[in-house]
Amino acid sequence: MATRADFRWLGEWRYAHRGLHGDGCPENSRAAIEAAVARGYGIECDVQASRDGHAMVFHDWTLERLTERSGALRDFDAAGLEPIGLRGGGTLWRLETLLRRVAGRVPVLIEIKSHRTMPSQGLCRSVARALRHYRGKAAIMSFDRDIVRWFADVVPNRPRGLVTGRREYRESGGVFAFRTARSLAITRSRPDFLACDIRDLPDPFIARQRARGMIALTWTVRTSKQRKLAQRSCDAPIAEGKGIA
Repeated sequence: MATRADFRWLGEWRYAHRGLHGDGCPENSRAAIEAAVARGYGIECDVQASRDGHAMVFHDWTLERLTERSGALRDFDAAGLEPIGLRGGGTLWRLETLLRRVAGRVPVLIEIKSHRTMPSQGLCRSVARALRHYRGKAAIMSFDRDIVRWFADVVPNRPRGLVTGRREYRESGGVFAFRTARSLAITRSRPDFLACDIRDLPDPFIARQRARGMIALTWTVRTSKQRKLAQRSCDAPIAEGKGIA
């Protein structure tokens, strides 16, 4: 059984947020992933479920911002999504295709997105299948504590992380609600690492967790000032733009 000590590599890399994108290179695209690999950065990517349950590499719930098509990604089957062109070049792709392309050259952080209208277990199984025979360094993470717990129970030898950010609690109880929910989520999900919002740092709670052996990453580091804050407060940044320079 793997332990947190086996996952110390998580804190030894810088991660390109949605690949090394920008300047006409779309986020989460093949070009963005290859650019990150070429620069020696780890990769953070987003996955969500197609209508038929495949893990597709895409961030937004809808297609409009990043493609010429419209509608919710979850309303399309994977075979219908793969030919859709991204603005700036490339097409949508499945997680297993991304993993074959990376082929263990750099670590991959897979953020699993959950939607209230779709059960998450099908997506979890799709990600687990994609990772089953993958020999490279890879971890999953999610805001959804039930997804993190699913991997703790079903795929315990892959590192799993809980993504946190207090901004979502500003309208429903503020900092106290966030701290309570975060503590309960950690207890429930049994993560190997945390991925916290850079805007929440410095945070004494994160410092205490690190002192106890928890690995802490931070997102999204976009400026040189945030990069320095990340160096002081966490183990590794998930960054883009000037934050990863």
